[in-house]
Amino acid sequence: MRKYIFIGIGGFFGAILRLYIKAFPIQNYKELVPLNILFINVMGSFLLALITTTTLEVWEINSDIRLGICTGFLGAYTTFSTMCKEAVTFLDKGDYFSAVTYLTNSVFLGIAAAYLGVVVAREFVYKLVTKKAYKYD
Repeated sequence: MRKYIFIGIGGFFGAILRLYIKAFPIQNYKELVPLNILFINVMGSFLLALITTTTLEVWEINSDIRLGICTGFLGAYTTFSTMCKEAVTFLDKGDYFSAVTYLTNSVFLGIAAAYLGVVVAREFVYKLVTKKAYKYD
């Protein structure tokens, strides 16, 4: 039961943060691609990889807290469904290039951010915690 409470609390705060970032105006930007949603998803990919790798390989924390952060907070913060809705909006307008570009960039940047999160956790966080280099054994 405790893990569901942590997931719910994390989800509450993740959804609120997503709402604020999604609504944040970007000056002099004409909404060609929804940059706010792209930022949310790329940052969420990075943070999920960083936190998961750190808490599983480098610095062990309570699994309920990890679930609250990763499943609750980051699950509610990132937004696959909104990314798909934005792509469909482009398709409805006949702007196929923007739809494909947006989806391609979202996937590519998300994977790159996740990879960077793993590398940062293994190389930098591990060094901070243990004061030595991470071994990929």
